[in-house]
Amino acid sequence: MTDLLRPRAIGVPLERLDGRAKVTGTANYAADQPVPAPLHAHPVQATIARGRMRAADVHAAADLDGVVAVLTWENAPRLATDADPELWILQSPEIAFRGQLIGVVLAESPEIARHAADLVRVDYEREPHDVVLRCNHPELYAPETVNPAFPADSEVGDAAAARPEVEVEQLYTTPMEHNNPMEPHATTAIWSGGELVLHDSTQGVHAVRARLAPVLGLDPERIRVIAPHVGGGFGSKGTPHAHVVLAALAARVAEGRPVKLVLTRQQMFALVGYRTPTAQRVRLGADRDGHLTVVEHHVVEQTATVQEFAEQTAVGTRMVYPAPNHRTTHRLVALDVPIPFWMRAPGEAPGMFATEVAMDELAEACGLDPLLLRSRNEPELDPATGLPFSARHLAECLREGAERFGWAERDPRPGARREGRELIGTGVASSTYPRYAMPGSTATIRFRDGGYEVRIGAADLGTGTWTALTQIAADALGRRVDEVRLEIGDTDLPVASVAGGSSGLGSWGATVVDAAERFRSKFGDDPADGDEADGAMPENPDEQRYAMHSFGAQFAEVRVDVDTGEVRVPRMLGVFSVGRVINPRLVRSQLIGGMTMGLSMALHEHSVLDPQFGHVVNHDFAQYHIAAHADVLDVEATWLDEVDPHANPMGLRGVGEIGIVGAAAAIANAVRHATGVRVRDLPITPDKLLTA
Repeated sequence: MTDLLRPRAIGVPLERLDGRAKVTGTANYAADQPVPAPLHAHPVQATIARGRMRAADVHAAADLDGVVAVLTWENAPRLATDADPELWILQSPEIAFRGQLIGVVLAESPEIARHAADLVRVDYEREPHDVVLRCNHPELYAPETVNPAFPADSEVGDAAAARPEVEVEQLYTTPMEHNNPMEPHATTAIWSGGELVLHDSTQGVHAVRARLAPVLGLDPERIRVIAPHVGGGFGSKGTPHAHVVLAALAARVAEGRPVKLVLTRQQMFALVGYRTPTAQRVRLGADRDGHLTVVEHHVVEQTATVQEFAEQTAVGTRMVYPAPNHRTTHRLVALDVPIPFWMRAPGEAPGMFATEVAMDELAEACGLDPLLLRSRNEPELDPATGLPFSARHLAECLREGAERFGWAERDPRPGARREGRELIGTGVASSTYPRYAMPGSTATIRFRDGGYEVRIGAADLGTGTWTALTQIAADALGRRVDEVRLEIGDTDLPVASVAGGSSGLGSWGATVVDAAERFRSKFGDDPADGDEADGAMPENPDEQRYAMHSFGAQFAEVRVDVDTGEVRVPRMLGVFSVGRVINPRLVRSQLIGGMTMGLSMALHEHSVLDPQFGHVVNHDFAQYHIAAHADVLDVEATWLDEVDPHANPMGLRGVGEIGIVGAAAAIANAVRHATGVRVRDLPITPDKLLTA
């Protein structure tokens, strides 16, 4: 493996290179493209949860001044294949979920398009629908794999037969939750000469092209996808959803005019994925000293009839703590609902909530400090694979966090601390997230006009790729940051993997380092104008020799009003082990963002599905509550000073998702400590405390 880079630019808290463009409004996002005479598209969505359309009356919409076209399944251009069911839109009268795309209006302004879409009248043939997840649903089944390709079930020993000295077993639930990035999903589509250009809000331009090409019946080289700036995604933009196909179909009939399609906040609740609700039964058993002897984690969650997506909710439990008897299972039921999808730390975020609250309950049953219980169950090898860890510093994170947080002064008795109307408590939880590396990326480095052009089709969804990848390139080339000009976010650039699974910077960085090493090997440190070298993501034999995961310790203090049940979180601390930190400024931002999202998960987020009509009723910011500035007081994130020499040439493992993992459990455990009430069903709302 390549030697670790000598730190030059790496480790410097460089300000965002794209920061000025963003704060001055000159950074163009997907719907901001200054294209000539654009038309505006507004979707028409199904208003039933299951059935078929008999007819669609579009006359009132089509007759409206400013309307150019109205497309339904009866007149839309034909798609090439139905192999990708989510993208097979406007081809059939069948309805699989409420909110499904069934038409689109093209008009001279977004206001006219939206008004016209409301005028479309559809005659439906309704069928009975099923949208409610139940643990005893008669159609539960075991998927072959869970995201991305883990076995659905695992077992070591005989958990069912084990009879531990101390045992806890409880049901934990998490609700449906929706990604809400600042920039809604949007696409500007342009057909020209048989080629399609898409300005898309996406976490991976090459992923968009690869998925759309077969559906549209196009050679991939005839699709260009551009996304230099993305206003957040949290996983929901990791692959193109049906609205991108809708924009492409609309542009195909627009007679050469560009088409802009921007989903409303309400539409996003039906069209771009969500975190599945879960019901998780966790059983933990230990000896009286707290050494685990049994770990069971059984998950029930939902998918859609349209297409399967199975969240890997129990996979984190397989490796975080060892036990001779270990069993995890996943069961799905296909409902008449939209397709679930990636949401920040899919699997680990809801799964570790259940595991870490159960660990708190086991500590209480054993009469142990929650920190001590976790420390006593540190494995020497990865329980899931039997491999040594490339680095496992969870115990160090817990120790450092405890010292920083003042854990030693904690009175272990629930409800022991009160100030006026407020009960005060503290809680802790462990975090973990795997190190992923996505193969297939390539990069080109060219010397031109006294600087180094670094070209790779990576994405920056607000995480800081423009800056951090420039720093990696500068170090690999042995040059100053201002000598490097990075180009990303375009399929005309060398192929790059999607930004997901906290894998982006590690995968792209390794690719850029390879290109830089090839460049220096060919041309030295004094290249001529036009000198160029290509690189690819190198194979890493250590992936077969080591288990690679990041870890963290989350601490939270809560104050609970005894009269109203309101929970406030005045203080959070996260200490993380994530490998080398490329840019401390960016890393702190990512970790604090994840912790804040975990606070939001703990106290607020809950997509409420109406069983009668099959849609999310709180589908906007007025009703879907997320953490606001007033909810977030003192959130501190720090990390261990380390390098993981086995992960990649930079020694990093990724930070995008671990910040959310464990945060909700730490808050739930703090609420128990403050009030004596154990809430096992997220979110923790006042009614759950007052009724207890």
